[in-house]
Amino acid sequence: MSRRAAGLFLALGLVWGIPYLLIKVALEEISPAQLVLARTGIAALVLMPIALAQGAVRPVLQQWRWLLMFATVEIAVPWVFLGEAETRLPSSTTGLLVAAVPLAGLAIAFATGRAERLTPGAWLGLTLGLVGVAALVGLDVSGSDLGAVAEVGVVVVGYAAGPAILSRPLQGLPGIGIMASALTVTALVYVPVVLASDGVPGPVPSGKVVWCVLALATVCTAAAFMLLFALVGEVGPVRATTITYLNPAVAVVAGAVFLGEQVTVWTVVGFVLVVSGSYLVNRRGRPARPAETDIVGAATPTCA
Repeated sequence: MSRRAAGLFLALGLVWGIPYLLIKVALEEISPAQLVLARTGIAALVLMPIALAQGAVRPVLQQWRWLLMFATVEIAVPWVFLGEAETRLPSSTTGLLVAAVPLAGLAIAFATGRAERLTPGAWLGLTLGLVGVAALVGLDVSGSDLGAVAEVGVVVVGYAAGPAILSRPLQGLPGIGIMASALTVTALVYVPVVLASDGVPGPVPSGKVVWCVLALATVCTAAAFMLLFALVGEVGPVRATTITYLNPAVAVVAGAVFLGEQVTVWTVVGFVLVVSGSYLVNRRGRPARPAETDIVGAATPTCA
């Protein structure tokens, strides 16, 4: 890996590992739906002009049905469920549970008949990942928070389903056009949702929350996808998926340092098992060809 690729890898691991912390802070004063609206709206304002200038929007709109489906399963539904879950779960635990996305991706591949025959290493990875999730849920999460764990489960399934859409119906379309359009559609949908659920916006949140929202939208969403495109250009889409294994570590450290979240033995055990299992499954058990055909699908699920 070149020095530039290593720098891009570390930068992307950081900006896709800290959203859990920023979401936790932002939800102190705004609702999950308001956060989704603000994050997608600002990110769309950043990415859409770039996509339009590159002529990347028109071809995407020709597949508007699949675009709507992608925006729903990858952004609109997962992000609000993620916010709801973080009102009850530590940000570090949420980040670790989301790291199970490759395991859900394997299940989707099986369900759609696209999974390759699993090697012993992949079966070992699947087992380790499931045990790791069980350790986090059964030993590191209180019974009252199991509903939040189920909400994270929705996030995981959505993040795993998104690339499946990218790798076939949206295959070959410009990645920045897909993301800019999906973010714009989500923001427009959430305007009436927020008005119906939260009413007319009240006073402006505190500076701390405003900065968190701006960072989520500009750095962890808009800039992160630009970093992803650059990283894929350096190392290819398959090697770029390894970013999945850095993000949870960043989430755990950020939660402990900035929010004082407790890192238990089971947190560490769950982290090691989930990340190791996801690595083995992603390396051996998932079909490589579809992942190589789209520059966004390689790493989109890691974006919190």
